[in-house]
Amino acid sequence: MAITRLSSPPNLATLYPKAVLSGLRHKGGELPDTAYALTGVRVDPARLAAYNRVCGFRLGDELPATYPHLLTFPLQVKLMAAGDFPFPLAGSVHVANRITLTRPLLLGDELELRVRVANLRDHPRGKQFDMISEALVGGAGGGEVVWTDVSTYLRRGGGSGSSGPRERREPPTPTAIWRVPADIGRRYGEVSGDRNPIHLHQLTAKMFGYPRAIAHGMWTKARCLAAFEGRLPDAYTVDVRFKTPVPLPARVGFAAGPDDSGGWRFELFGARGGKPHLEGTIS
Repeated sequence: MAITRLSSPPNLATLYPKAVLSGLRHKGGELPDTAYALTGVRVDPARLAAYNRVCGFRLGDELPATYPHLLTFPLQVKLMAAGDFPFPLAGSVHVANRITLTRPLLLGDELELRVRVANLRDHPRGKQFDMISEALVGGAGGGEVVWTDVSTYLRRGGGSGSSGPRERREPPTPTAIWRVPADIGRRYGEVSGDRNPIHLHQLTAKMFGYPRAIAHGMWTKARCLAAFEGRLPDAYTVDVRFKTPVPLPARVGFAAGPDDSGGWRFELFGARGGKPHLEGTIS
């Protein structure tokens, strides 16, 4: 796979509306054999501080494991906005995310970012694919991969429509109850650049079939990860499945506990009714 090296980050202000509104020209087919790379990336301290405040992390020089997702997001959108990408960004549902960190990333690190797409496969409800992002430290072309993010997307339509019976169970006892404010989609969108209309306002969410605005999946993951600060090793994998959207505003329950392998399991669910929003593990 040939890597196209970019001289600057893609401009989300112009690229994102194009990606959201370009659904009519995406006709399915194979994933593009395309990868983008961006070198010399430095973290903006003010943006990192704003992200930490929105997601519940402490302020510091160590990057949360979820933070580089923001840095790679413009490259992801550039891939999905291209004419040869088979599925539109709007309507491609983020169903899972796995991040592996091999050592702490620090504010002073200079990063090389790489993004590609792979693993197109059938799903009972349509098609799935993986957006794979990496952060390298140590120089262009010869750096060490220290962070890997695999975002799995589902494009509904054309599947069998049956994924087997859903497991029904009582939600766990929450270890915390969090209030999710109505403006968290706008606040997270401001710091992340992800201004998908489904996250911003009730009116724009209704245009895409949601009765209310919903929280970003990556905000819910980051908020859960923030609850583990001070208890994680230098290297770990945090893997989540997004179950149902968090409508805004909301009260959600968070439950976490150790698993048999020495890691953690955690869940996010509706405080009233127990509807599952997110399930995850840290290993």
